[in-house]
Amino acid sequence: MSPRSRPSGDRRRAPDEITGIFDDLLRHARELLAVRSPLDAELIVSEVLGTWWGQRAAAGDVEEIVGERLVEHAGRAGTPAALALLTGIACLGTARQAAMAERAALALMDRGVARPGWADRVGMVAPEDCFTSRDVFGDQDTLVCVYSYDGTDRHALVVQVDHNRSGMVRDAWVSSQVDRLLEHCRQDERTNPLMRFEPLDPPRARALLERGLAVTGAAADPPVPETFPAYHAFLRARMRALPPGYRLPAPPVYGRDRRATLAARFLASDEAEDLSDRSAAGRCVDRIIEYGCEQDQGRPLRVSPVKCERFLLDWLPRKVLLSPAEQDAMPHVLAAWVRWAGRRSGLPPQAVRAALDAVWDATGAFTEAYRDPAAFGLDRSLVHRLVPDGELEALPRRAFALPFLSGEHHMPGRGRIDLAELDPADPADRRIMIEFEHPGAAPEHLDAHERLAVRLWNGDPPQLWETAQALLDAGLERHQILHRLIEVLARCGDDPDALRRALHTLRHNPPPM
Repeated sequence: MSPRSRPSGDRRRAPDEITGIFDDLLRHARELLAVRSPLDAELIVSEVLGTWWGQRAAAGDVEEIVGERLVEHAGRAGTPAALALLTGIACLGTARQAAMAERAALALMDRGVARPGWADRVGMVAPEDCFTSRDVFGDQDTLVCVYSYDGTDRHALVVQVDHNRSGMVRDAWVSSQVDRLLEHCRQDERTNPLMRFEPLDPPRARALLERGLAVTGAAADPPVPETFPAYHAFLRARMRALPPGYRLPAPPVYGRDRRATLAARFLASDEAEDLSDRSAAGRCVDRIIEYGCEQDQGRPLRVSPVKCERFLLDWLPRKVLLSPAEQDAMPHVLAAWVRWAGRRSGLPPQAVRAALDAVWDATGAFTEAYRDPAAFGLDRSLVHRLVPDGELEALPRRAFALPFLSGEHHMPGRGRIDLAELDPADPADRRIMIEFEHPGAAPEHLDAHERLAVRLWNGDPPQLWETAQALLDAGLERHQILHRLIEVLARCGDDPDALRRALHTLRHNPPPM
């Protein structure tokens, strides 16, 4: 069974349907009886274990849960193919799957079920060398880890680690043509001045893989190819075969003062001399530094074509509200930053030129991609009241928390008020808005709404707004949702873990309308 045919949709499947799927997998496992190489056997088992990779349910990780049920099913089947599958899972499964598979396999062996010929060698793999093929920009590492079974069945695991996505593992595959692969990498370095091919300390390779797999696993929909699930268990096992002992350094911390110093040095540089609107340039460089610090693992000085494109065409349009002057200035400021940061970080001239080409190639698309609120019929002054910090992504949740922003009204005890003159970011004005929405409510009730509004305003925690959106999708009205969230906040108090769990439950089990 290919990973492309793995089940989707409702994960709470009927027992008969699950049993049918397990029977299909056991039929697929018959291939294990025909292979001689432990490498081939491990790749087949990895494909089986990857059938449900990446799917999740409220009860936990589907791959883990269904994998354990597959082990139980294979133990009951008691066939040579089932024993072969259990033998492979004992090497490639999660810790719990492996322990269960080993017990089940021993039970079948005691009953006289025939073992496959490769059983004594499977999992007996040792690492030889590790290398990395990387670009000078620091966008990506392609790790090449070489293994063998006591000198035979030599093979290379090739893994792409994307540093533009927090070191995420993006792809993996296996090659038995090790010498040819290594020579191709060396040839690529000789012909491409922007590529480097170097030995890599195996403990460091393991640390990169551990972090990368964790990032991939935590992503809701990781951008991996359809073939990746088939290699996931194999990759996890090969990672464990590498020696531990290396700890990746924590990303450097750039506080407010350090960021301000970096911006000031840039604005005083020769590269920034021709920037005409110094005020807009200052605000633009603040965003460039923010992106490098918070989205690029604390590396504001790193520049690359991919990073520039993602900044201009993905992050800015989704996250930041720019004034018209800042929109005009941003590509020019980014180009000056590329020249300045590239010089400071020692980037080769041809690499700087490639990054600059990416900036100018993306400029036209940036103008089209940037979402000016005015283009959607939103009043710019109103938007600025809701996002005075420029955090465009916060606009919908803040509008949900405080939707009444215009109109003149008479309020008991306050007289005539103009909501358009109130600042929702100011605590006193925010209280007036909440009183307007809840006339005659008790102070305790107003306090609860105010606490929720502050949390939604700040996105604290992010799951609060995610839950509100899920309840909106389920058909609940806004005020019903507010009261549900207030109840959760009151019940969980100051326990952030309890709050996250309660929001998860509410998000996946919305109350009836």
